[in-house]
Amino acid sequence: MAGPISFSAEPTIGQDLLTTLRFIFWRLVQAVPVLLGVSIITFVLMTATPGDPIRLLVGDRATPETIAAIRDRYGLDEPVLMQYFTYLKNLVAGDLGASLRYRVPVSQLIAQHYPVTLFLVIYTIVLTLPPVIALSVLSARRQNGLADQVIRLLGVLGLAVPVFWLALLFARFFGVTLGWFPVSGFGETFTDHLRHLFLPALSTMIWVVPILVRTLRSALLDEMNRDYVLTGMSKGLGEGRVFRTHVFPNSVLPTLNLFAVIVAYLLGGSVIVETVYAVPGMGKLMVDSILARDYFVVQGATLVFALTTILVMLAVDLISALIDPRVTP
Repeated sequence: MAGPISFSAEPTIGQDLLTTLRFIFWRLVQAVPVLLGVSIITFVLMTATPGDPIRLLVGDRATPETIAAIRDRYGLDEPVLMQYFTYLKNLVAGDLGASLRYRVPVSQLIAQHYPVTLFLVIYTIVLTLPPVIALSVLSARRQNGLADQVIRLLGVLGLAVPVFWLALLFARFFGVTLGWFPVSGFGETFTDHLRHLFLPALSTMIWVVPILVRTLRSALLDEMNRDYVLTGMSKGLGEGRVFRTHVFPNSVLPTLNLFAVIVAYLLGGSVIVETVYAVPGMGKLMVDSILARDYFVVQGATLVFALTTILVMLAVDLISALIDPRVTP
């Protein structure tokens, strides 16, 4: 007599959702020691930086009593280790401290400057994606042809040019000489934002595009040489259809993972372009705060950059699992 028939249970939507939520939870838990390490490194570097922030704040004519009172107000008269534990305790409570230079809470400064940097990063991404896709597809489908050689040569040149030099060049030519775009500020309206940040986004984009083009081109060539492409074409599917429906989607994942790293670079690179173009974002705020030895602002800005990078990595992992179910979150 035959035994009972067993059925393999397919994962339900609820199980998938539970798995995803568990993955997000553990990734956020893993982010805690990362942020803790970032805070320690930033704190140590800032305290080891030469210069007295109180002297820079009040000037040379301040009396010793005034300096001592300000040190006591910000807790800078305590031992370094005690200062860090006090900062960590306040950080857990959601208090990033107060700026020595601007005399306002650090959270208020971040809320004011972070949207500008976020706008710049998104703007750069929007400008980057169309040329990356177009150049990668053209280069892969014309492998070793004239177009492929020109694209690869331009990619090498784009990687060789320093971003800060390119930013200065664009500001001088398109901003000062031709007067087409502003070379400082952020503007008031959405259209003003696009005009003011076009040159900073373009300067960064020229460095980012070659990296993503090389990655996507290699992934496309690898997929084009797989057996399923030949099988699909032998069944009457056109080359273009196979490329659009199979080759290109399967080539996105490696580029998407690199894209997360690029976003982290864009956050760090904002320090350069925002300084060159005087954009009131997080990058310029960090540079000004480092020069002023504004400890709490630098620490808060660094933590925000680190947290943003972690969240971007998490989002890319989830999107990768959505694109390819074999990639289990």
